[in-house]
Amino acid sequence: MESFDAISLVFISLGAFLLPLLGKKIKIPGIVLEIAYGIIVGPILNLVSPSEFISGLAILGFLLLMFLSGFEIEIEKFQENGLRALLLPSLMFLGTVLISLFLVTRLNYPIFLGLVLCTTSVAIVIPILRSDDTIKSNYGQLLFMTALLSDILTLLGATVLASVERSGGFGVKNLNVILYFVIVTLILRIVKRLAWWNPQLFSRMFDGNDPEELGIRSSIALMLTLVGVAVLFDIEAILGAFLAGTIFAFIFPNRGSLESSLKGFSYGFLIPIFFINIGLNYDVSVFSNTQFYLEVLYLFAIAIAVKLLPTILLIFAGIKIKQILAGGFLLSARFSLIIAMAEIGVEIELISKAIEQQIILLAVLTATIAPIGYKLLSPKTKES
Repeated sequence: MESFDAISLVFISLGAFLLPLLGKKIKIPGIVLEIAYGIIVGPILNLVSPSEFISGLAILGFLLLMFLSGFEIEIEKFQENGLRALLLPSLMFLGTVLISLFLVTRLNYPIFLGLVLCTTSVAIVIPILRSDDTIKSNYGQLLFMTALLSDILTLLGATVLASVERSGGFGVKNLNVILYFVIVTLILRIVKRLAWWNPQLFSRMFDGNDPEELGIRSSIALMLTLVGVAVLFDIEAILGAFLAGTIFAFIFPNRGSLESSLKGFSYGFLIPIFFINIGLNYDVSVFSNTQFYLEVLYLFAIAIAVKLLPTILLIFAGIKIKQILAGGFLLSARFSLIIAMAEIGVEIELISKAIEQQIILLAVLTATIAPIGYKLLSPKTKES
């Protein structure tokens, strides 16, 4: 291993260990501190330099983050509530899309930015709703399902758009997306059938005392398989990781100790490296430009508006105005997926690198402010 990689690993390891503890004490999300830490030890102090080794770990951490995003989808919630329960969340998401596209076109932003702003951070929404058992209420379920639909549909939309852009328009080449989903469906059926015929083998996956850690092995194997197939079909790798997690969630709704093991393995080290690496590669020259801050504030206002306005539809579910406002703020929280979407946009040249830098800071702002706004506006007594 090269010396600068070893030194970098020391700084990154210390950051990954200490930042969550600091974040909990000062009540700032650890992921926000991780990006700030990467900026400080990287482009500001030049203590850590970006390298292929760090980038490789960061990519693996990012794939695991997307896998866990799909892994956390509670399919049984959809099965319990039925398709009718998706009507209002679907209308809210459609409202977000229409308002977002309207605003970005009127303000002369790239139209892809409209899709980027439709994202929501499920990783932030779910823990906040669970912290006070709001997720068990009708109100919490509506917010939960709206967040899930936002993440799933925007990711699919970005994948299709990226395929169209790479192939120069709609055509036969775009069938790669359809064929990919056919293969994913086939894998889903095979795994489901194997789980049915070999329950004892698959039960080992959720045994916390299994010495071979079959659960972690099979999870990562499935993720890397779908990621590899996605790359072969010229599809975004993050979609493969997300779908791998979704398949697990669909086949194994009761995941036992496997979920905590995967989260400990991923959030404990690899995922923090991804966020720190974002900071290492950040262009700090923008911080000296006053216009940059104004543009981020414009984006922040749009990002709040495109989530807040559609939540007015919750009034048809008997939700009070104060809760509606709180829900709109919570759904405004964005982080990992909006950063991924920004990277896709830069890759297919639909947004500029400058806008990507704005989106990263926007993600930090919404991830910090949106949960605070939700807590301030939420009534002390829960509504069931």
